[in-house]
Amino acid sequence: MVTMTNKVYYLTEFKVNDPEWYIVNDGVMGGLSESQIVTEEDKAIFSGNVSLKNNGGFASVRMPIKEQLPSNFNKVIIRLKGDGKQYQFRLRKENDFDGLAYDYGFSTPKGQWEKIEIPLSEVVGTFRGRKFPDKTGVSSDEIQQIGILIADKQEGSFQLELDYIALSE
Repeated sequence: MVTMTNKVYYLTEFKVNDPEWYIVNDGVMGGLSESQIVTEEDKAIFSGNVSLKNNGGFASVRMPIKEQLPSNFNKVIIRLKGDGKQYQFRLRKENDFDGLAYDYGFSTPKGQWEKIEIPLSEVVGTFRGRKFPDKTGVSSDEIQQIGILIADKQEGSFQLELDYIALSE
């Protein structure tokens, strides 16, 4: 659900056991990574274990955007508390399971709340780990799906707390 407040669209309204979010791990290609997202009142915790066994190495969570978004926003703001690892925020222009995603990588300091600002003009197209530098930028009205991914051979446990994900001018 999308909520607007003072030129900000909140794309997330975390509720207890929110069914909107779903997991996509490397098991789709034989990997053994595991993850979960637990939604509580006003926040979500994305956690698990990344395994490199069986050519694995990623865990992700996604949420479809069911409403048409306005076109006047130029960045995504995420308030989160990380674990010192690197993540990717991912957008899709379609609600398909597979296909081109638009990524923006970010690092997290361990145990500190922070706001990450992601210019929509700087997201880069990727498909199954391959970057397409000629495919950059997304208009806010094209967003059909959002998500978070941990990959890049970061083996071991991870935890990312999410307070909100929003669009802003």
